[in-house]
Amino acid sequence: MKVILTERVYKHGVAGDVVNVADGFARNYLIPRGLAIKATPYALERNQQLIAEAESRRDELQQLLDEVSQQIHGVELVFGVKAGKNNKLYGSVTTRDIAEGLLEKTGVDIDRRRISEKPLRELGIHEVPVRMSATVSPVLRIVILREEEVEDYLEGKPVASLSAGPEAEVEAGEDVPEEEAADEAGEADEVVATDVAGDDVAADAAPMAEADAADEPASPTTVAE
Repeated sequence: MKVILTERVYKHGVAGDVVNVADGFARNYLIPRGLAIKATPYALERNQQLIAEAESRRDELQQLLDEVSQQIHGVELVFGVKAGKNNKLYGSVTTRDIAEGLLEKTGVDIDRRRISEKPLRELGIHEVPVRMSATVSPVLRIVILREEEVEDYLEGKPVASLSAGPEAEVEAGEDVPEEEAADEAGEADEVVATDVAGDDVAADAAPMAEADAADEPASPTTVAE
């Protein structure tokens, strides 16, 4: 039997996929559990509409992400802190501090969990990526100085905190704290969801199933933006 999956089904596909399965598997498992609907002509047509609409929205979202990325890439945020003689901070500059600084300077509000860095604990310049999506990661320039050096730095004067060595490099591959990783996993790739079309299909599965049961097309459903 040909069915349209309304959710991800192991070894068969993801929501929106049209697949052929055994009749018994469809009637006794997939359809009763709401994992698929019968691929009637109306359901197939509606499925294609949903996929096209989802792809259009995904393109719009990608364009927005690109625009925001260009706006914040290379933005410099300066933090004045207390630090010891070894350039270690008494405390740290956190992802929350960076997100708030970015909002104040650019008006762009970024979820702190998308800032790819653990708390910064040393003076110097740090290049910090922002994970907007799987393909968009603008980089912020974070400058951490002693409190008394900030004014001189902003005036273009040399400061001791930056003369001890080269700029800090991006710490690639550094682990994200477990708590933040769990939060991000829960977001399910909210920025660019690869199964957007599938989510829409699942939302419309009930109206299409009812239409099939009545042997007549149901009224088209408006997909929520």
